[in-house]
Amino acid sequence: MTIAVTDNLKLAVLGEIPASCEHILSPEALEFLAYLELKFREKRYSILVKRQRIQERLDRGELNQILEEIPSTDGDWKIAGVPADLEDRRVEITGPVDRKMVINALNSGSKVFMADFEDASSPTWTNMIEGQANLYDAVRNQIDFTADNGKTYRLNEAHAVLKVRPRGWHLEEKHLQINGEPLSASLVDFGLFFFHNAAELLERGSGPYFYLPKLESHLEARLWNEVFIAAQDYLGIPQKTIKSTVLIETIFGALEMDQILFELKDHIVALNAGRWDYIFSVIKKFRNHEDFVLPDRSQITMGVPFMKAYATRLVEICHKRGAHAIGGMSAFIPAKDESINTIAREKVKIDKEREAGLGYDGTWVAHPFLVDIAKDVFTRAFDPGQCNQKNKPLMESGLENKDLLDVRIPESSITEEGVRTNINVGILYIESWLNGVGAAALYNLMEDAATAEISRAQLWQWIRHRAKMSNGQRITDELYQELKHHEIEKIKELLGEPRASSENLQKAAMLMDKLVLGKTFIDFLTLPAYQLLE
Repeated sequence: MTIAVTDNLKLAVLGEIPASCEHILSPEALEFLAYLELKFREKRYSILVKRQRIQERLDRGELNQILEEIPSTDGDWKIAGVPADLEDRRVEITGPVDRKMVINALNSGSKVFMADFEDASSPTWTNMIEGQANLYDAVRNQIDFTADNGKTYRLNEAHAVLKVRPRGWHLEEKHLQINGEPLSASLVDFGLFFFHNAAELLERGSGPYFYLPKLESHLEARLWNEVFIAAQDYLGIPQKTIKSTVLIETIFGALEMDQILFELKDHIVALNAGRWDYIFSVIKKFRNHEDFVLPDRSQITMGVPFMKAYATRLVEICHKRGAHAIGGMSAFIPAKDESINTIAREKVKIDKEREAGLGYDGTWVAHPFLVDIAKDVFTRAFDPGQCNQKNKPLMESGLENKDLLDVRIPESSITEEGVRTNINVGILYIESWLNGVGAAALYNLMEDAATAEISRAQLWQWIRHRAKMSNGQRITDELYQELKHHEIEKIKELLGEPRASSENLQKAAMLMDKLVLGKTFIDFLTLPAYQLLE
């Protein structure tokens, strides 16, 4: 399918369009995507180049100069305001955009469902385009699903508020091209949802609400704000209708939290502490600095100094500007062994009590069985009659940017078990992703792309700096290969046939090698992995 954008430009749809999705890729919707792409393509390219320049400067040791260039946002300004249906966000559930998941998440009892086109979804063409059709139906309360066993799922009349996370600025949609150049995946995901659903949502008393991932500077937030203004003008939607929440899941996003809020102040309601991607970002950005070598992932808790500083500072900045502060993910999922579930519930309760104690207004969970636990913790933390904590006195922690960059963790270590876990979980997740499943249930946790990113980034960094394990052994290419051989056998036993001998498991292991052993660090594993998807 091809439509003419101008006399010289044509937009081509290279993927097969299922009959159930033809309305999603209407000529009018494609024209809107073309408009956004052509208007913002060069600015998007420029921010990606700026990311690379910042990395080069970091590698040269220019961190202090970079920090000095962050602009000031002095003054008593506030964000434009929060819609009524986003005031209460005490518990949010996240997940991919497949039909059953959308129904169950919206019916889960959570206040918000973040439909995730990014880290929780493998971006196959089918997943992405059917996901848009699923959300189209959900917005209109006409979504249902019948499982293979005959069980039927339908949307409740009362359900969670819908927010949508498009893919990050660094990703492209290869199935949509203008004169051979792929479109920005961010603009495709945002554009299709906004085009089809903005007016319908407003008529139903809600609005077009988004989560924005992977921002690394106020300039990237400014670009999103310009996109929002242009999109609203194009469809005749009143300005300031779009409301976003920005995931603070990069170290430079954390260093510019106030600046990001300022750039989006007419179109933002909250920041979210995306803890797993944040850890990955710290490793990635400072990968060439031995002082930033981190221990086993299991030891990088929210209680360690640099993570606690990040979590505390986020609340402080949000409440100063009138925005909500949303806590991080609890990724536990139910196990068959009830003793495991009991331990998981207690850990989640402690984690959510910590967030509520810091002043957060809500939090994330990965599975409905955690919704009530999180909701109860935050309800107890709120003052009577309040649905968030923004009414409480502003926090004055005294924390500065330097506290976010002090990654020392006393009495921490790298263990052989930690190395093995990174190899095992990294390969397992990539295999799942290549099979089209972006939210993978691994070892009683719901893992998304951030898990594999931390795993492979730590392995690359440990090998590069010849880090020493707690048993005294250095981590080398050879040790990685030796341990990988044993972990592959465990993975095969876990998966069983036919997956154990599948091509995708082989591809996952080969990609892991490329990510871990390459001399050049690859910024996002999803970039080379996307080329392996059909």
